[in-house]
Amino acid sequence: MSLNRVFMSPARYVQGPHCLEKLKEYTDKIVDKLIIAISAGGKKRLEKTLMSSFDDNKPTLHVFNGECSQTEINRLTDLIRTGGYNVVCSVGGGKLHDLAKAAAFHTKQPCVIVPTACSNDAPCTAVSVIYTEEGVVESFLFTDSPRLVLVDTDIIAKAPVRTLVAGMGDALATYIEARASKQKDCQTAAGGIAGVTGIALARLCYDTLLADSVKAKLSNEAGVPSVALENVVEAATLLSGLGFESGGLAAAHAVHTGLTVLEESHAYLHGEKVAFGVMTQLFMENAPMEEIETVANYCLSVGLPIALSDIGLTHASDEALMKVAAVAAAPHDTAVNLPFHVSAETVFAALKATDAYGRMKHTQR
Repeated sequence: MSLNRVFMSPARYVQGPHCLEKLKEYTDKIVDKLIIAISAGGKKRLEKTLMSSFDDNKPTLHVFNGECSQTEINRLTDLIRTGGYNVVCSVGGGKLHDLAKAAAFHTKQPCVIVPTACSNDAPCTAVSVIYTEEGVVESFLFTDSPRLVLVDTDIIAKAPVRTLVAGMGDALATYIEARASKQKDCQTAAGGIAGVTGIALARLCYDTLLADSVKAKLSNEAGVPSVALENVVEAATLLSGLGFESGGLAAAHAVHTGLTVLEESHAYLHGEKVAFGVMTQLFMENAPMEEIETVANYCLSVGLPIALSDIGLTHASDEALMKVAAVAAAPHDTAVNLPFHVSAETVFAALKATDAYGRMKHTQR
């Protein structure tokens, strides 16, 4: 394991209203032949805006099949090689970004990321999560940092509110996990141990969420990019991405990975399940009740899960939860970054305790 302090980041981050209209301006220095991975719905909504940014050398749009599986990565990789594309772009959500980063890595081309919702912190990282065709997390690919991340907050402000709230849930884990990982000086996704920069950005992410998330959600409901929305988008996209990648992961994301083995959870977004994982990690750590209350009240204020029923697992059996716990506690996952021994039994007990607490909080409302 490297004991070097390593920090990673995109080469450039641009955020603001209508900045997608300047995609060509920002990619001119790196683009010769651009391919854009996009969903069918995104193509319908944004094709005109994307194409209007370019003159004669217009990009090719590649419609995403919906899952960042090895099959889909191979499909895009083959298109890049046969078409001679030298910049790979994704316009959409987290799995599209994972796809573009993986395909760009395999073809040794630069990557441009354009999120259309603030649902997770994937845009600013070099990590690509690969899923099975059924949507279960299969592996992680460590790629290169994006050359450019372009965040159009006018588009984000008009995206479904649930996606922004999910992004808050993903970002909520950043500091909670980074501080735990730092106690053990674990290897981060950046390939070394966390320095003061990664931890400081993770903390700033947490503080920004607590200060501005309710106002940002209201702005999203109104469809406008207010200052609070800009702050939370920056926290959930840039600060969270940099903070987790160079600060470290722990149990919150491992619990998310475990939850993906239960089909009932597949209807819920990554950040929603991560938020429940944050609560579970706090119980694993036996965190002070004051902190648990702060995090739970935050989740309730914006609509994030704090009980199993909130993520479709109202009737989950102990056997099913033990399957979740076994995956979360696997030696290759990140719950082992906690500064104490983690077993499936440890995770199982925390899942049950978190659910009991969450149900109690719901009855008090």
